Amino acid sequence: MPVPSTTPDWAFERQHWRRGYFRVAGVDEAGRGAWAGPVTVAAVILPGTAQDYPFHDSKQLSAAQREEYAAEVRRVAVAWAVEHAWPGEIDRLNILGATHAAAARALARLDPAPQALVTDYLKFRTDLPILAPPKADALSYSVAAASLLAKTERDRVMTELDAQFPGYGFASHKGYGAPQHRAALHELGVSEQHRRSYAPIRALVEGPERLL
Repeated sequence: MPVPSTTPDWAFERQHWRRGYFRVAGVDEAGRGAWAGPVTVAAVILPGTAQDYPFHDSKQLSAAQREEYAAEVRRVAVAWAVEHAWPGEIDRLNILGATHAAAARALARLDPAPQALVTDYLKFRTDLPILAPPKADALSYSVAAASLLAKTERDRVMTELDAQFPGYGFASHKGYGAPQHRAALHELGVSEQHRRSYAPIRALVEGPERLL
């Protein structure tokens, strides 16, 4: 696996620290673009000591690295939480609304509570000071830590769903629109873990294909 090209730092957290907000939660999600399974949101408060961590955007790491670093996040974090929004909620609220709802649930579980937030361009209503720069998962230690927890937890869930809904290949493509997934949908129909509001799934639901 190549070395990640971007190393996170504390630049965004320092903006909050200078204003007296030292419990800064990083927030990130995994699975927004998938056709099946939950969107998963993690929130992490790291110790505000400005030390370096090996955390990186989860997309830049191998599966083994993600698991290793996620374990380190859970070990060092002041607080962390992971929440899911499942397909029914996604279909009801749309993906952005469901992601916001899961983020709110994750933040509510943090103890101690955060004083400020840094998110990966996730702009949601909050009374807390928030910075939401693009690509924050590659730029902020706190958001990179959240990225690791969200990705590894969602991957675990999709592996479990693979056993519950055999034939779709959830463990390999994690619910995204891979050719294997497309072929399985045409053969097996749409399962309860598919997001029926998504255009490719909606087309199957409204067509003649058999539903599970």
